Amino acid sequence: MHKKTTYWALSAFVSLLLLACSEQSKQASAKHEALVTVKSDNLYEQQAKEKIQTLEGLMSEANSKNIDVTREETVIWFAKEFLKFANWDESNRESVAYMFEQYAPYKADKDKMADELPDFERQKVIEILDGGIQELTSVLSGEIQRRPVNKVDWQNIVVGDNMLLSNGRPIFLYDYFSKSVGRPLTDTAVYNDHLGAIFHGGENLYPVDHDRAINSFLLKEDGSFDAELMSEVTDISNENVGFLIYWNMGIPEWVEKREPEVRKGRSLFTGYDIDNPLVRDVWGKIAQKTGELTKGKKVTQLGYILANEPHWFSETDHWTKGFDEMQAISSYTLNKFRQWLDKTYNSNIADLNKNWSATFSSFDHVEIQIPIDKSTRGTPIWYDWARFNMFRSTDWFSYLQGELQKGNPGADTHIKIMPDMYSENNRSHGIDAESFVELTTMIGNDAKTRESRRLNTNKPEKWESHYAYFWEEMSMSYDFMESVGPNKIHINSESHFLSASWWRKLDTSVDYVDSVYWLATLQGMDASMAWFWARDPDGSPEDRLEGTLNFFDPALAGSFAGSVNQQPHIANAYTQVMYDLNSFSEEVIALRQQRRPLRLFHSETSAINKPYHMSEQFSMYEKLFFEGFPVGFATENIIKKQDNTLWDAILVYRTEFVTESELKALQSYLDNGGTVIVDSALSLSKNEYGQVHKFALSQAKGKLIVLDGKSAIEKIRDLALEQVAAGRPDIVLTEDNGSEHKGCTWRVVKNPNGSYLVSILNIGKDKANLKLSLKNGKSVSLTNMLTGQPMAAEFELKSKGVTLLEVNAL
Repeated sequence: MHKKTTYWALSAFVSLLLLACSEQSKQASAKHEALVTVKSDNLYEQQAKEKIQTLEGLMSEANSKNIDVTREETVIWFAKEFLKFANWDESNRESVAYMFEQYAPYKADKDKMADELPDFERQKVIEILDGGIQELTSVLSGEIQRRPVNKVDWQNIVVGDNMLLSNGRPIFLYDYFSKSVGRPLTDTAVYNDHLGAIFHGGENLYPVDHDRAINSFLLKEDGSFDAELMSEVTDISNENVGFLIYWNMGIPEWVEKREPEVRKGRSLFTGYDIDNPLVRDVWGKIAQKTGELTKGKKVTQLGYILANEPHWFSETDHWTKGFDEMQAISSYTLNKFRQWLDKTYNSNIADLNKNWSATFSSFDHVEIQIPIDKSTRGTPIWYDWARFNMFRSTDWFSYLQGELQKGNPGADTHIKIMPDMYSENNRSHGIDAESFVELTTMIGNDAKTRESRRLNTNKPEKWESHYAYFWEEMSMSYDFMESVGPNKIHINSESHFLSASWWRKLDTSVDYVDSVYWLATLQGMDASMAWFWARDPDGSPEDRLEGTLNFFDPALAGSFAGSVNQQPHIANAYTQVMYDLNSFSEEVIALRQQRRPLRLFHSETSAINKPYHMSEQFSMYEKLFFEGFPVGFATENIIKKQDNTLWDAILVYRTEFVTESELKALQSYLDNGGTVIVDSALSLSKNEYGQVHKFALSQAKGKLIVLDGKSAIEKIRDLALEQVAAGRPDIVLTEDNGSEHKGCTWRVVKNPNGSYLVSILNIGKDKANLKLSLKNGKSVSLTNMLTGQPMAAEFELKSKGVTLLEVNAL
């Protein structure tokens, strides 16, 4: 073909193509305009907009009367945001269906759920607007009175001795842990009073390399630091309170080349051997340098998180096997274990051989198969490995913290402990919760609760028979950690109260959110970062969740579906309950400082050896949880290190195995006049290796009560309560919920003016008929502090109900 002909043919083709594109653009534009029209005509959206106008009119009236409307401002903000989100979800139905598909329990219904989600969100927006209108109407009429919100001054937080302060008042901080990754930290559409405004130094946790987290890639092989990566840590805005996190997933190639064993003994979120000397050298330098460069910055006010959910499960057939966790140990770990055994057995290899039924010629020749066979639990080899695994993890964090504090001597630290490492029965994980709390300057965790059973089981869970939600893990671990570190700031840096890997409920109840945040805060929580906020301001998912969802940790891919990001009523409820808690922050602090007169003895020795020790301990803890005071714990270290007058008695329940030093600690308590109640002669009878102790407790100057082992758990509880009667509150609460199982947990403190402050949470599954009186038999008058309304001494509290009362004697 002639060149000129070719040119004109090509030109004609291009013209036709441009015309076609123009027509497509017009059609797309018309389709978009039609979609917008449909959306603007949506009945639910129109209703919501009308209710927004109604609420805004009431707010204007309230402002004219100097009535605080912070709560309503948040209602309006979430309403407008979620109307926008609903439209995005409607316009991007296939993307929404794909995200539902990534969560296994929702996979089969992904299309139905994607279709229903936009109007579900709009209806929930209407619900929160109706609630806001009703409440503000009641405030304007004088029916109820409420305190103004004690707003957080995010730029001026003071870290006190045992509380956080804002403008001189106690404050409880709230936010979302992983928060719209990819948005700048100064984006006020994401960082504000409605969503919280804690600056996160490392919230993009799943990419291996970086993104504002302190990680292994900061250090180069030549000993210099990567300036670009370091700037992502050091250039974080210094405006708001925040935290930094050590992200331990990756290890540089140059380290792996020099240390071929470096991946042996890895765990899910710690991708290397913590006993490797080069790893320790790399992390020591990184910790010291980053501590030096971030010293004094506001982003470290809530501390340095030394690890994300550490654990080293080292038993056969554990679910972590799929992540190559502890499928072998390095020569460094083995030699460290040998040295630990040498010291533990006082260099007597014969004793070890007897315990292990082995024939090692020396400690240098000791061998062990890891993962260890779970059938060995209760034997000396299991105990020695489990205890060593805890020792080496504590040693690792001691080293990290020490190096950090060389660069930043005042650095606050905590470790994001998974509380079920304490509350559940497994003990092959290497986590000693007591040692971690003692080590760090703050208490750290990522406790979870749930309103319904796990979605990976069809079997009813035990708690469902009596309670409105699963509270065991959070409450038991919080009371334990607060007993170990009673004056430490308590940070839940990834709270799983709203959703978790195997739990979520698209229509979670507002009452549940209200109850669980009251409970957690009363039990010590100073700051909470909920999991998780992943909406960009236009309604689309954050950067990580766009496109194909394929992550090392598959839980992230399914995290968006059914989360708070699709529940306007829950997002609003979270902020509203924190407003209420902060309005009564002084009262909450007073209530959680109530004395713990009775201590339940905890022994890791029994927890390691027994298959169901923690379940047995919870059964007693549960019986004490509803008696009007916070449950306390005692351990060998607590007895040795803390003022023993902080409690009146120690209860030992089904604790067969204790070390000699644990037994001696209890004896010293008795020697000094303490009271110890032991459920049976079997408790405290054996050492860590199952050998009978050479001595037993004697009463000495104290009071020793050893029961015959035949008493029902209720009888043991009642006997223990008798021993601490003088330390129990003056208020008496009588509960009738139609069963023999109590559901109301309550606390009492006496005010300086002689009145009493009483908090009651009904975590039972049924409503409770309650009656308050004084221990001396006198009647009382009640005022509901949340509404300012007087109440009768006999009243009803709904399931998941929360009340805060001022009680006066008549």
